[in-house]
Parts: sequence; C-alpha cells; structure tokens
Amino acid sequence: MIAYATAILVAAALSAAGIAGARRNRRLRPFLAATLAGAIAADAASFVIAKVVAGHFVAATDLPLSLCDAAALVAAWAVLSPSPWRVEVTYFWGLAGTLQALLTPDLASPFPSLVFFQYIVGHVAVVAAALYLTVSLGLRPRKGAPYRVLAISAAYSLLVGIADWTTGADYMFLRRPPGNPTLLDLLGPWPVYIFAAVPVALALFSLLDLPFDRRPLALRRRREHAATATGEPARSTPGRRTRTMPPAGPPPAG
Repeated sequence: MIAYATAILVAAALSAAGIAGARRNRRLRPFLAATLAGAIAADAASFVIAKVVAGHFVAATDLPLSLCDAAALVAAWAVLSPSPWRVEVTYFWGLAGTLQALLTPDLASPFPSLVFFQYIVGHVAVVAAALYLTVSLGLRPRKGAPYRVLAISAAYSLLVGIADWTTGADYMFLRRPPGNPTLLDLLGPWPVYIFAAVPVALALFSLLDLPFDRRPLALRRRREHAATATGEPARSTPGRRTRTMPPAGPPPAG
C-alpha cells in the first residue's frame, strides 16, 4: 500500500500542476488535453495488447466494460472535443466513480507490475480530465446534469448487465460483489447494493454539482424580469455594467 499511495501522490501532484498551469496559460491547454487523451488511450490499448500477447485475454474479465473503462473513453473524447454531455459524464463519473476506485482499489497486482501502473494511469487520468474540463477550461454542467448522468448510468448498467448475463462475467459487480473491500460493502449484500447505489449516486452527483449552483443567476433574472414588468429600472449587478438607452424625444437644440 505504501507503493500505491506514493504512486497516487506523484500522479496527483503532476496532474494538479498541469491543471493549474493550463488554467493560467491557454497555450498549455492543447498539450495537456493531448497528454491526457494519449495516456488514457495508451493505457486501454496496453491492457488489451498485453493480455492478448500473453495469451491470457478472457472476455469474461478483460473487456473494457467497467464503469471506469467507459469513463476513460468518454474522458479522452471530452478533452479533445468537449460537449455538454461529455463534460457532464466525465465530471460526475470521474469524481464519483473513478475517484472512489482510487481510494478503495480493487488491485491485486503489486508494484512494479504493468497492471499496477495501468491502474494508476488509467484512473488518475480520468480524474485529471474531469478537473481539466471544469477548472482549466471553466466548463460547467448544465442544470439538471445529475439526473441526466444518472439516467445515462442506469442505461449503461443495463447494457453491461446484459453482457454479464450472456458471457457469465461480472462487470460492474452486477452478479456478485468484488473480492476486495470497497464502498459497496457499506450498501449491503448482493443484489441490495445495486439498488442502494442509485440514491447514493444521485446524492454524490448532486453534491458534486453544488460548486455550480445556478440560483444567484436565476434570482437575478427573476429580478430583472420583475423590474421590466413594473417599469422600474433593474438594479445593476456589482461588477457588471448595464447599458441604458437615452430617453425618447427630440434631440437637444444647438
């Protein structure tokens, strides 16, 4: 665990430095985006290639169907081509799911094995991508994003459940709990934890959405609308200039 904690701290420090630098310097953003996407793609490809070359590839365990794998693919796409839904999925899956996998790893391979580094790079890069999109680029989830991402999560879980049923696999632990202790242990035995994870996921998504509280903007818009309806001048927001139109009438003489 010492080697794992050290690797996480080093990776986190490098990611934080890159995210902070990209926030201050726009020229660094394409480089960081390409680095994150490249790291995620190389990590996913190396995992499959290593298994195939060694003759150990098994469809029941080695397909990229876990939530972290899906989050990695969306994150790589999002940093190269941001869109509202890709930003939202990367942010909520990355911080609610992938970050949890880093804190409670299901990792049996010790340092310095290839799988050890694949686990570190793949998971840290997704979290870094989520923070790059929101911190460095300043992108924000839209209103109602927690519910949209929860619906996407449920749909994806259904697809993975079908894959588990047809192949006998246990991706996303939908058929049996993980072998190592995880936060799922706190939600009860199988299959209780599957259904209990839904309100927990919504609570986590809602908590992660708090930094993007949109109530002040909505309140300002309501005030401006009310002022327009009553004919009163709208109060200007501190730090924001308001443009007023000159009163109608003949131009001044002279």
